[in-house]
Amino acid sequence: MDVDSSMTSDTDHDPDLAVPNSGSGTTSPAPMEQLSEQPIGSQDSSSQVTQQPPPPAVAAGQQPQNPIVAGPRCAPTYSVVNAILEKKEDGPGPRCGHTLTAVAAVGEEGAPGFIGPRLILFGGATALEGNSTATGTPSSAGSAGIRLAGATADVHCYDVLTNKWSRITPIGEPPTPRAAHVATAVGTMVVIQGGIGPTGLSAEDLHVLDLTQQRPRWHRVVVNGPGPGPRYGHVMALVGQRYLMAIGGNDGKRPLADVWALDTAAKPYEWRKLEPEGEGPPPCMYATASARSDGLLLLCGGRDASSVPLASAYGLAKHRDGRWEWAIAPGVSPSPRYQHAAVFVNARLHVSGGALGGGRMVEDSSSVAVLDTAAGVWCDTKSVVTSPRTGRYSADAAGGDAAVELTRRCRHAAAAIGDLIFIYGGLRGGVLLDDLLVAEDLAAAETTSAASHAAAMAATSNVQPGRLSGRYGFADERTRQTMSEAAPDGSVVLGNPVAPPENGDMYTDISTENVMPQGQRRTNKGVEYLVEASAAEAEAISATLAAAKARQVNGEVELSDRDSGGEATPSGKQMSSIKMPDTPASNNIAPPGVRLHHRAVVVAAETGGPLGGMVRQLSIDQFENEGRRVSHGTPDNATAARKLLDRQMSVNSIPKKVIAYLLKPRGWKPPVRRQFFLDCNEIADLCDNAEKIFSSEPSVLQLRAPIKIFGDLHGQFGDLMRLFDEYGSPSTAGDIAYIDYLFLGDYVDRGQHSLETIILLLALKVEYAHNVHLIRGNHEAADINALFGFRIECIERMGERDGIWTWHRINRLFNWLPLAALIEKKIICMHGGIGRSINHIEQIENLQRPITMEAGSIVLMDLLWSDPTENDGVEGLRPNARGPGLVTFGPDRVMEFCNNNDLQLIVRAHECVMDGFERFAQGHLITLFSATNYCGTANNAGAILVLGRDLVVVPKLIHPLPPAISSPDTSPERHIEDTWMQELNANRPPTPTRGRPQVANDRGSLAWI
Repeated sequence: MDVDSSMTSDTDHDPDLAVPNSGSGTTSPAPMEQLSEQPIGSQDSSSQVTQQPPPPAVAAGQQPQNPIVAGPRCAPTYSVVNAILEKKEDGPGPRCGHTLTAVAAVGEEGAPGFIGPRLILFGGATALEGNSTATGTPSSAGSAGIRLAGATADVHCYDVLTNKWSRITPIGEPPTPRAAHVATAVGTMVVIQGGIGPTGLSAEDLHVLDLTQQRPRWHRVVVNGPGPGPRYGHVMALVGQRYLMAIGGNDGKRPLADVWALDTAAKPYEWRKLEPEGEGPPPCMYATASARSDGLLLLCGGRDASSVPLASAYGLAKHRDGRWEWAIAPGVSPSPRYQHAAVFVNARLHVSGGALGGGRMVEDSSSVAVLDTAAGVWCDTKSVVTSPRTGRYSADAAGGDAAVELTRRCRHAAAAIGDLIFIYGGLRGGVLLDDLLVAEDLAAAETTSAASHAAAMAATSNVQPGRLSGRYGFADERTRQTMSEAAPDGSVVLGNPVAPPENGDMYTDISTENVMPQGQRRTNKGVEYLVEASAAEAEAISATLAAAKARQVNGEVELSDRDSGGEATPSGKQMSSIKMPDTPASNNIAPPGVRLHHRAVVVAAETGGPLGGMVRQLSIDQFENEGRRVSHGTPDNATAARKLLDRQMSVNSIPKKVIAYLLKPRGWKPPVRRQFFLDCNEIADLCDNAEKIFSSEPSVLQLRAPIKIFGDLHGQFGDLMRLFDEYGSPSTAGDIAYIDYLFLGDYVDRGQHSLETIILLLALKVEYAHNVHLIRGNHEAADINALFGFRIECIERMGERDGIWTWHRINRLFNWLPLAALIEKKIICMHGGIGRSINHIEQIENLQRPITMEAGSIVLMDLLWSDPTENDGVEGLRPNARGPGLVTFGPDRVMEFCNNNDLQLIVRAHECVMDGFERFAQGHLITLFSATNYCGTANNAGAILVLGRDLVVVPKLIHPLPPAISSPDTSPERHIEDTWMQELNANRPPTPTRGRPQVANDRGSLAWI
């Protein structure tokens, strides 16, 4: 009997782990592994991991004292569930290569016919046949290769409410016995496909186990046309509650990388082979895949055609226009692996176990890992992962940690119900396992009720038969909805995740239209609806080192800090809490409102050497420059011809052209030729599209977290690309699916590439209208940017006629820009400040657009031009050195405005600050500046703010790049390119650093203008 090495366990290559062959003699060769029947009792199931004592149960109604951790949670640890078996045959027993599928509850709790949430275990191998060689002839003990045997088609059910296993016997024709198959839930149906059985590869038919009724039933789904074909070791998941996706595996000849989709909402059912865009996974088998609730499928690990274990993770998503696209997931996986298990809980992919090849398992703290797709980092059981850890541990490194030893296994299965992750069975060291493990995702558990916590803990205790005390151990939609009512005033909790699908009557129809509760039915909007809601589904953006790179000090890696929000910083100072003064603090509840995290993320300034490109965390209190601020200061009858007949592309393709040309976070370089790549007709079309969007938006945008906030850019396009490179970019390959972007104005002037900056932002706005947001700065006005570089750049790069026409068109667009943004009704973002005239948000909302600077009221001038006073000790209103009629406002004005509008934080830009961000008014106002080394002289850092869904604010910095090695003499193009901007900045220099006297007749001030 031929044995495909892909079906061989990693431990199978260890001669000491070989099991003597108890099967028959030689059989006819086959192109892939075959599984032969063998009695279950041939495998000793008693030699399993010693069960750990369960944690003490939390009394129902008692609030568990879980500390709130800022930033990504580490991977959880697992414990053994002491499940109830009324009869021995009720338990699945030792097995591997099976599937475990979570099925949601049916009906309303307490109503007749209610069935609680269940885990459905199907198939698998219940014995090991022994050793075999590659030729298919059974070998003596001691040779590499353990084959699976005893393939089965039995079905077992674990009831989460009663903590009880039972064997169920559905009516109807069951699938053939098999292992290495796939299964996924479609409502209360379990769909099974593929695998390998005693006679070879199983047929490609879809078998459905309908669990809607009290008596389960098997069905076979009729699918028209060609499909994935027989295969094993592949993955399958339901994406967006609609598309059944099958990917990869082995067809008996080679590993595959194809992608198949079946639309459960379209009849007759048929498979469709997809050709997704982007860089996808290589041909591989034994990977895992799970679908996030917003429609993102994540595939991780696997083994390629050369039997090399893989570490990469890939996301697959469907665009609104029907395109599918692969994207490499961010973060550093702690270890490559295959034959592992993975399942999503909210935005966190929980990965467990796996094999490495050569008789090795994934072990130590890496045996359990979490990919936090909201924070873009991997975590193991100890910390955020910053470098691969493969090879650092020996084969028995995990022996000292029993909790880690539990998850050292392969060929097991996992499923999640609410915030509980369950694991069953698998293979370790030639021994089949029969234990059920459970872990709780604390990141999700922080949003559940105390009763849910109590039930979750009770699941791991030796409870008596019957229902668990309190609610069952996961939070459903009704449980989560009560959280906002019980939360104290001013507190912020995570939003509600999409509830698991509840289902009513279903038979052989696997359409998701029927996957709804009886009575109320939701309108099925498919993946498009889920993608639009993805921002509300993502977990909180990390409040610690989201980039998750290590700080290298003397050759040692300093792992990310995990201090909670209320702990002291390394400097000994307590973290400033940005909250309303009358908001009571509590150590036992979620942080009250908006908080500024006590560490900022900083990119090293060095471009080479051991620290080049590294990312550090620094205490905010360690920034020695904080508090130093640097001050600076349309003809409608344009006759340029618009050659509409010569246009070579549609209007809708212009944003895509711009994004493809400019959005290159790592590879963008200043163009050698200064000629801009778009003509004035294309820019006009882009402005037309963007203006339609801006004109439909209110003057004060209403936004939701998570969101990234950018300060002044001033045409420094290279800094924008560096920020995108270090902290995520707005693209399908980046993080646009689960975090918004907000830019606070001053896109043009002073810098070399104002055209690139504003054109890319407009293209992103058109492409992602609901995710990218722009508000107006004081330089988004014709009378200002005519003097500070933008008009000159348009003429210099597009010619006088087209350049002036383009400058006028973009400035007409500027008059439509929104003027402020309100985030979660707690944070207001603006360009300048509140000045003397702004006391209520309604004053900004009442400003009618389009509006020019000269036609604007004092409210507009204050909004775009005013600044805070020098420090918290200077209160009231003071004259502003920028010019007559402008003021600076003190911390008392900030507190008054926040109190009047029930706000906790003001974020503004407008002033260059040395560290890229600066606190004012005891942390109730933050000034943000994103361009580094402003005007080539300030030597300041640039920063953005990342606001997580938990309303924790994390500053993230980049330092100025060192001067280029080449001099202007050796780079004549660069010398010519810089000349006009150097002359402009020399004629209109930025005002001196704060604290120095104002230069008389300063030509950078509004008074001179």
